[in-house]
Amino acid sequence: MAGLYLHIPFCKQACHYCDFHFSTSLGLKGQFVEALLREMALRRHYLPDPAAPLETIYFGGGTPSLLTGEELSRIFDAIQAHFPVSPQAEITLEANPDDLTADKLAVLAASPINRLSIGLQSFHEPHLRLMNRAHSAQESWEAVRRAQAAGFENISVDLIYGVPAASHTIWEADLARLFELGVPHVSAYALTIEPDTAFGRRLKKGTFVAPPEEFVAQQFELLLAQLRAHGYEQYEISNFCQPGRESRHNGNYWRGVPYLGLGPSAHSFDGRSRQYAVANNPQYVAAVLERGEVPATVEHLSPLDQANEYLLTTLRTSRGCDLGHLRDALGLDLLAERADYLRSLTDQHMATLTNNTLRLTDAGKLLADHITLELFTEAPAATSA
Repeated sequence: MAGLYLHIPFCKQACHYCDFHFSTSLGLKGQFVEALLREMALRRHYLPDPAAPLETIYFGGGTPSLLTGEELSRIFDAIQAHFPVSPQAEITLEANPDDLTADKLAVLAASPINRLSIGLQSFHEPHLRLMNRAHSAQESWEAVRRAQAAGFENISVDLIYGVPAASHTIWEADLARLFELGVPHVSAYALTIEPDTAFGRRLKKGTFVAPPEEFVAQQFELLLAQLRAHGYEQYEISNFCQPGRESRHNGNYWRGVPYLGLGPSAHSFDGRSRQYAVANNPQYVAAVLERGEVPATVEHLSPLDQANEYLLTTLRTSRGCDLGHLRDALGLDLLAERADYLRSLTDQHMATLTNNTLRLTDAGKLLADHITLELFTEAPAATSA
């Protein structure tokens, strides 16, 4: 089992919260596609078992819905030429609502794509304007309905909570609107203010005020209660689905399944090391097309690094972290070394520990990053290559 991730580093405009790698200049898009196809050929043997069929393919970004039908067709032709692909592969494309016109959806429906991840973020117009989204609240709704009418049933939508507001009324209305759509998957993220974003710069200048942590926590609790009441399962801290409708691609990340990432800033994992491509479009295009190489940083994972990664990824999921496996297979014995801290987590109802499996409670999920850092033994080290 393996996955393929393709990073499409272009957006119409910069959202004020986003610190992913992208460019709002589309001038290099044609050359980027050429470089992406070339990188695919260069790295077709990266995965541990090149003969194993791809089970998931994920177009992320950036805004992959900016790709034309011809560009998508060329990319899929190259994928088929270089990799075996499972007939049951989950093939996801991230999309912005304003790109999902009837004509564009017809193109997507005729392609191998069988899952859409639509970045709605909110149904509240002032919040969309605050975040500098390119679509309107009405487009948020209409895009999903058009996608469903075009034959896409496997749809995920993104929402953002913790946006500054006087009360929880707007968030409650967003959730009510969401449930009317009946999509099988929801990803919900707290608004995070990163330094190198418009919000981060405004926060530093004092022209933006982030909501109190208690306000954000209350919205998270509302999210959990409402989604559960409507039949959604929380299988990862930020991801919810109707029974049996998990994102297979993201689930593989959390289970440590190898994957190949293509494009600038894309990450790859072969089971023993991670690779991070340069986050610069001109440098990426020039290196791949002119020199036949992908400029990247390689992080070789020691056994302890692998143990920390297993802890980080599994603790976010509903399956929890198997501390017995962590000890026996990866050499990190938290059951013995951190017994007092584990006991404090269970005593404070932040986690449960059953049959050596540590699972965070709702209260613990609010502090997941802090708890994980407390349990980490050391930070992984990176080397350039």
